[in-house]
Amino acid sequence: MGFFWQASFQQIYRELNKLEEQGLLSSNTVRQQNRPDKKIYQVTQTGQEYLQAWIIEPCDLAPIRDELLVKVFAGYLVSKSPLLQELEQHRSQHQQRLAVYRQIEQQFFSNPELLAIEEKFRYLTLRNGINYEMGWLAWCEEAIATIKNC
Repeated sequence: MGFFWQASFQQIYRELNKLEEQGLLSSNTVRQQNRPDKKIYQVTQTGQEYLQAWIIEPCDLAPIRDELLVKVFAGYLVSKSPLLQELEQHRSQHQQRLAVYRQIEQQFFSNPELLAIEEKFRYLTLRNGINYEMGWLAWCEEAIATIKNC
């Protein structure tokens, strides 16, 4: 999930504690040698019902907040070179992430039609990531070509 939802460990544990206080999760503490004790969480029946209700609620379109797009929007104010370098750097990063997604797809989802239903839903999130990266790469190529021809 780290590819599409960012959260710190501190934030995760804070939320887990809140969910447990609300009766949506339960936990068991496991003692460990030479390490701090760890908690194993399980979703309660109430938590399962809450999750199901949340899933079917409509959600808003996520706002775009991208520093690179702001730079490109005002890119005519600077020379081409630094902006082209920035675009090429982003292109490289999106190529790397796409390669990771493709590797995950090959390793875990090589036969999508044979997947169990829960795996098909996970595969759909991966496909969104693949399409997202491909879209960014296409845009980067277009932006680089356009700026070079200005």
